[in-house]
Amino acid sequence: MRKIEYFYSAHSAFAYIGSRKLAQICRDTGCVLDHRPIALSPVVEAVGGLSFAARTKPHVNYYFGREVERWAEYRGAEILNYRPTYHDNPLDLSNGMLIAAIEQGADVDALAQAVLQAHWRDDIDLADAAALAVVAEGIGLEAAPLLEAALSEPIQAIHAANTAEAIARNVFGSPTYFLDGDMFYGQDHLELLERAITDPFAPHTFKNP
Repeated sequence: MRKIEYFYSAHSAFAYIGSRKLAQICRDTGCVLDHRPIALSPVVEAVGGLSFAARTKPHVNYYFGREVERWAEYRGAEILNYRPTYHDNPLDLSNGMLIAAIEQGADVDALAQAVLQAHWRDDIDLADAAALAVVAEGIGLEAAPLLEAALSEPIQAIHAANTAEAIARNVFGSPTYFLDGDMFYGQDHLELLERAITDPFAPHTFKNP
């Protein structure tokens, strides 16, 4: 069974927007998702990207405004018309909850979709354990074991390892997908990923000076 490595953060707008398309690709092709929740800011900054606060207003308005609006409409994703209220709160709990779901054999595919949607559609605080419990229980998962494990040392060690691996593999941001080691950055490349599963692209030969 083929695997798609899925690097993302629990608060990522574009991971949310692409999540249903990604699920459809997996259903249609039989691929499985290897979830790798990451601390996003260190990954972005490691490849020379600017922090959100350092970006210009026109860039923010376009990339995190107009692009979000258009892609959400195109993908049919319900989304807020403003940046989530608690968007800058820590992600250790929410990312840790997703990793705990993997470790405990819970349905992380469904949980990731639900958490991303709750943040970008319902404006929940991803650092609020009670809010995350409602999300998990809303899809039939038992929240307490996930939340109890989320901030534990073993789960956070996996979180740190995911982040370090993303940096080592030159991940640009969230979401990033790898198929057979080939990187596809951004949900706007999901159609290319879909094609590559059944009709692989020619090997990479382009060289930069």
